[in-house]
This record gives sequence, structure tokens and C-alpha cells, in this order.
Amino acid sequence: MTLEEKIQSLRKQVEALHFQTEQELEEFRVNYLSRKGVLNDLFEEFKKVPSELKKELGSKLNEVKILLQETFDETKKSLEAGESESNDVDRSLPGPRLAIGSRHPLRIVENQMIEIFQKLGFDLSDGPEIEDDWHNFSALNFPENHPARDMQDTFFIAPDISLRTHTSSVQVRVMERQKPPIRTISPGRVYRNEAISARSNSFFHQIEGLYIDKGVSFADLKQTLYLFVQEFFGQDTKVRFRPSYFPFTEPSAEMDIFLGTETEADKRLTKGTGWLEILGCGMVDVQVLENCGIDSEVYSGFAFGMGIERITMFKYGVKDLRTFFEHDKRFLEQFHSLS
Repeated sequence: MTLEEKIQSLRKQVEALHFQTEQELEEFRVNYLSRKGVLNDLFEEFKKVPSELKKELGSKLNEVKILLQETFDETKKSLEAGESESNDVDRSLPGPRLAIGSRHPLRIVENQMIEIFQKLGFDLSDGPEIEDDWHNFSALNFPENHPARDMQDTFFIAPDISLRTHTSSVQVRVMERQKPPIRTISPGRVYRNEAISARSNSFFHQIEGLYIDKGVSFADLKQTLYLFVQEFFGQDTKVRFRPSYFPFTEPSAEMDIFLGTETEADKRLTKGTGWLEILGCGMVDVQVLENCGIDSEVYSGFAFGMGIERITMFKYGVKDLRTFFEHDKRFLEQFHSLS
């Protein structure tokens, strides 16, 4: 066999080799790359080649040498990397724990509130966040230029189109399309043009309730809210109703729960009175019923509404409203066990 044939044969051998262990790689080095290996023998034979053939055969021999060395180096790196990975990982252990998300505290509280009212027979209703003047204001006894509109600073998109300032607009839509009896709650996001601070934001969340049927009274309203408070805050929670004013209810009231003044936190939260206002409520104004096509001579109803942020801040001791919207994982991860 000529030297050129030996070189070609060696190239084919190397290209066909596969190594599974370091021992096999070491045997390859000894057999092919050591001083007593095949490559060294070929270089010894190359010395006897006639001068006119040295250039061509020398080039082919160097190519095989480079192939042998690269094969050895790359295989060694690959085997070492595999050994390192094998040594670092105990494959009998459980895999790494994947990070699992949790529900936002506002959503946790909202779901709890919804569950309570659903037990009382209320269903869910939803509506658009961009509303026309009729559903957001006029149908609820907010006529144009009425001073009551100043109670809410509004984000107007067009003269008669705005971001809804309350989910009462959803209740108007329900009354327009559904005949009594109506028993529904409307959770959702609302918008008001207010300065952002620890106690207020330009958007927040509400949950409002509506019950319309024959013979509905203020006593029904009070009992419904009593049951909600006992279920959500505890059986021994004290409550009180105070007269108030809302354009769409008459009579109107605000409901407080008693926290006491034993701790400094409760004193600050209640401004030293021990009482914390949690919602507004009242009997649906007869004109609102008529505006929505419901006969006020036959039907009566009550409505209530509360801010979910306010309830959540009280429930979990959150001091700054902005914390809910800053997407701080350190804050949100505290609620994993509650999801």
C-alpha cells in the first residue's frame, strides 16, 4: 500500500470513530497521536518519499494530522462537559421547583365578596368601561349641569362619552334589558380624575349590588348587608348606618363597621372614632326606576356599592393604595397561600 493510500485509509478510520468514554479516547491518542502511533509512522515513511511527491503528500498528511488533533480535542471537551454535568446533578432528586403565580390580593378579595353575594342569590353582570352620558349620569339622576356631577371628576373622551365613574352604569343597563325581579352584583374597574396618593388613585375597583322586586324595603337592604359583613368580617362585627346622600337612592345611607380604638393603627384608620365606613347604599330612587322603564308603583329596590381597594387595605393591613398597582413581586408573593 502506497503512502497516499495509507493517508486516505487513516482519514476514513478517523471519520468513522465514535467515543463513549475517556478510556476509548486515551486509546485513540496512544494509537494515533503518540510517538509510537500511526501518524508518527506515516511521517517517518514520508521522509523516504521522492522530492517531486513531497509537496502533494505532505499537504495531505498535514490535513490528516489536523483532523486527528481536532477530533481528540473536541471529543475531550465534550466528554469533560458531560462528566461535569453528571457530577453536578443528582438525577435521583426532584427537579427544580417552578415558580407558580398567585392571584392579586384585589382579585382574592373580590372573589370572596362575589362568593358571599352569590350565596344570597345575586348573579353577576358586566358592562363597558367607556360609557355614554345617559348610562353613567342622566339615568341615575345626574341631569346636565346638576351639582351632583361635581361629586365625581370624570375622564371625558368626547362631550357625551367618558370612562365610567362607577359600576352603577352596569345596573342601568341591566334594568333596561331585564324585567324584575332583578338581583345582581356588578364588580369592575372605574375611573375618576383624582390625584394619585396613598389613599386615592385615578382608577380603582368597585362592587355594586342591585335588588328590585315587589315589596323590597330598607329592612331587606339592612339584612342583606348584615349577612355580608358577618360572613366577610366575622359574626361579632358591629355595624351602624348613617344617613347620607346619593342622587340615585332615596333614602340613602353609609354603613360603618366598628374596629375600636385599642391599637394605634385602628385609631389612625378610624380617625379616633373606632368606626370605619365601608359602603354606601339606599333605596333606588323612583325616578331612576322610571328612567329605566320599571314601574315604580309596582316595584321597589335597593342598591349598594363599595370599593374593593378599601376593603382589601383593611383586611390585609395595606397602608398605601399605590402598592396594589406597582407590580412589586415581594408584595404579591405574600398572597401565594391565599390564591
